[in-house]
This record gives sequence, C-alpha cells and structure tokens, in this order.
Amino acid sequence: MQTKESPGLSQALKTRHLTMMSIAGVIGAALFVGSGGIIAKAGPAAILAYIAGGALVVFIMRMLGEMAASSPSTGSFSTYAERAIGRWAGFTIGWLYWWFWALLMAWEAYIAGLILHEWFPALSVNMFTLVMTLFLCSINFMQVRKYGEVEFWFALIKVVAISAFIIVGVAAVMNFWQGGAATAGFSNLTAHGGFMPNGIGPVLIALLGVMFSFLGAEIVTIAASESKNPVQETRRAIKSVVWRICLFYIGSIFLIVCLVPWNDPLLGQAGYGSYRRTLELLGIPGVQWVMNFVVLTSVSSCFVSGHYTASRMLYSLAQRGDAPKLFKQTRANGTPIFAVIASCSLAVALAVLNFFESLRPKDILDLLMNTTGMIALLVYLVIAISQLRLRRQMQQSGQQPEIKMWLFPGLTYLVIFFISACLIAMMFIAEYQVLVVSTGIATLVLMSIGLVLQYKQKAKLAAARPRFKPLRRG
Repeated sequence: MQTKESPGLSQALKTRHLTMMSIAGVIGAALFVGSGGIIAKAGPAAILAYIAGGALVVFIMRMLGEMAASSPSTGSFSTYAERAIGRWAGFTIGWLYWWFWALLMAWEAYIAGLILHEWFPALSVNMFTLVMTLFLCSINFMQVRKYGEVEFWFALIKVVAISAFIIVGVAAVMNFWQGGAATAGFSNLTAHGGFMPNGIGPVLIALLGVMFSFLGAEIVTIAASESKNPVQETRRAIKSVVWRICLFYIGSIFLIVCLVPWNDPLLGQAGYGSYRRTLELLGIPGVQWVMNFVVLTSVSSCFVSGHYTASRMLYSLAQRGDAPKLFKQTRANGTPIFAVIASCSLAVALAVLNFFESLRPKDILDLLMNTTGMIALLVYLVIAISQLRLRRQMQQSGQQPEIKMWLFPGLTYLVIFFISACLIAMMFIAEYQVLVVSTGIATLVLMSIGLVLQYKQKAKLAAARPRFKPLRRG
C-alpha cells in the first residue's frame, strides 16, 4: 500500500457533495422515528423546542462559518479551539467528537440490521448488522470524490422523501388532500388540552433532546478542506445547509403536530415514528414499507457520513501531534487509510460482539453511548467560545472575516449563556443525569491528558529557547 505523509488529502468534493454530507449527518432516525416520542411528551408545543434548537444551530453554523472562511481546516472547531483556548481544548473536543461518531456508527448499523431482519427474517439481526457495518465501512476506503457521490445519492433519498412529505402535509393542512382520517387545518394545535398540555417542563426537556439531533451540520466545515476552493465552498454550503435543515426539521414537525393529535397512542410508541403515523392517518398505503426504506437509507447515510467525519478528525489530530503519526498517512488517492481503519474498528468490534449474547452486547453499547450524551452541547460551547476569542484576535490585528457572526459580541455571549444553562439544567433532570456523569468523566479524562500534553509542549519550547548569560560589570 502506497502512502505518503500529510498533507495528502484529495480536493475533489463539490458544493453539492458538501451540502448533502451535512444534511446526511443531521437527518436520520432522530427525525423520522425519535420525534414522535418528543411530541408525545411535550404536545404541540414541541415545535417550540425545534424552533429554539434550529435557531441555536443557525447561530453556531454562522460562528463556525466565520472561522472556517478565515482559516479552513480538516480539524474544524477542534483546530480553532486549540488556537483560541489552548491545546488541551482542541485535544479534548477533537477526541470527544471522534468518539461520538465512532460509536454512533455502531448504533446506526444496529438499526439497519433491525429493518433488514424485518424484511428477511431468515437471517438474524446480528448477521445483518455485521454485513451492513462491513459494507458501509468499505465506502470510505474509496477516493473521496466517489465517496461524495455515494453520500450525495444516499442523502438525496432523504431529501426527496422529506420534500414529498412536506408537500402532502401542506396539502392536507390546507384541506386539499381528502384521504385518510387526519384532521385538516390547525385544530390539533389546541384541541387536546391546549398548545402546551403538560406544561413548560416537558418542552424544556424536549429542547435538550432536540439540540442533540442537530449535531452533524458542522460536517461541512470539516469536508470543505477537501474541495478546490475551501473558502468559497464553505460560504455556499453553510448558507444552503442552514435553511434546508430548518425547513426539513421545523417544517415537517409543524405539519405533524397539525395533522396528528399529540396524544395519539401510536405516536409515542417506541420505533413507530411520527412520519409513519402521519402518513397512515393520511390514508397512504404501504407506509410501513416506505418508511422502513427511508429510515434504512437514512441510517446508512448517517453511518457513512459519521465514518468520514471521524476519520478526518482523527487525521487532523494526528497532524497536530494529538494522535499517533500513523493516522496522518494517506494513500495515493488522498484517503487517510489508517484513520479510516481506526474509525470503523469500534463499529466492527461491536458488530462482532453481538454474536456473544453472554457478554450482553446491547448493555455495553448503551453504556458506551451514555458517554456521548453531552458531546453535542460541548461542541457548540467550544465553537462559541472559540469564535469569541478568534474574532477579537482578528480585530486586534486589523483583519476582517469574510463571514461575520451577527450582533457580535452580544449574540455570541447569549449563545454561550444559553448552552451553559442547558448543561447545568441537565444535572438536575433525572433522565439526563447518567449522561452528565458518563460524559463528564470521559471529558475530564481527556482534558487531563490534554493539559499534560500542553504542559510538556510548553516545557519543551522553554528548554529550546536560547539563554543569555548576564554581562559582568567591570
């Protein structure tokens, strides 16, 4: 295998690849299936949680766009955190982010295995999970342009499905769609106990869950470094990604709460899905099979996108000396081969572990997934703090960013305060306390290692400085 030292990444990604990759990372089972449980708990007011979460991701993407347009980097916010806060911050958030996507790949493969087993019950869920893991991992061993094409078509299926859902949903709300038992108009927003039937508490808890579902939009700034014109492609892709995510998430959720009573017993049933229930009430035949296909392509797309993202973050960490040098080697086609192998090893190991029921593999996966519970908010917080400091550094040097965060610094401070408040609130909510402890321990371990590395780096630089003896008088 022919390798070379970095820099060696390809520059073959186009705007459409970057846009679809970000959409692929964000839109998955959380929207098609998980949103039903959120609506069932918070009622129609769940739309407020999605609006707030959408606004947060818009601000975060604007901040990230400002930094990425000024200095495109494969490490994205991890690199900016190192420059703005310190090496320990870039090290910590980079490894946490890699851990998040490496674990999420295993979860997405398991969901794919469940769907395929439902279609072909002759083969076990475990076998399908392993086959899908190996198949989807193989895509990232290709040249990045080919990977971009595969991901583009994967993500396009999701975009077409959501667009069709929105068109049918709007027609139903406006009473142009006459089929099924769904109620036209906006009466479901207040008909069953009011707009906020269970009070503000479930809405705030829903907001915490919603914010995690948006993680993945930042992939565009990681992938932009593999395009021919990173600054221009970053600017285009960020603008496109923001409005599409808001439309797909907020638009579709609004239609669901209009068409389906929030207390529908099937809406909150685990694994059923809000999209499926809505289309059933609209009288569309074969909904279960259609939605299973859409969810299968969605989780497959998220898997491939997550694998790409994890490998590039690991590559960036190796470039900065925060991971073994082996991971910054690339093949002749620009693929960071060892980073790709390492990033899928955890998913493959967990897929193999499924065959040993005595080891309780599902419990192990759940335990590991708990360590990723707060990572989304930590990433957002690091991005906001980094943008605040780097913008001030640019102002002091007389530079002007090509993309500017709105209402700086007031809006940046507001985002930092909001995220900090959410992190504190999670400590007092029972269903999030396990996540807080698990992710907190993982963060502290990585932070300690990062601080040691930073201390050693400073000591090494200090030792390398020339020392001058004082002149003697007389």
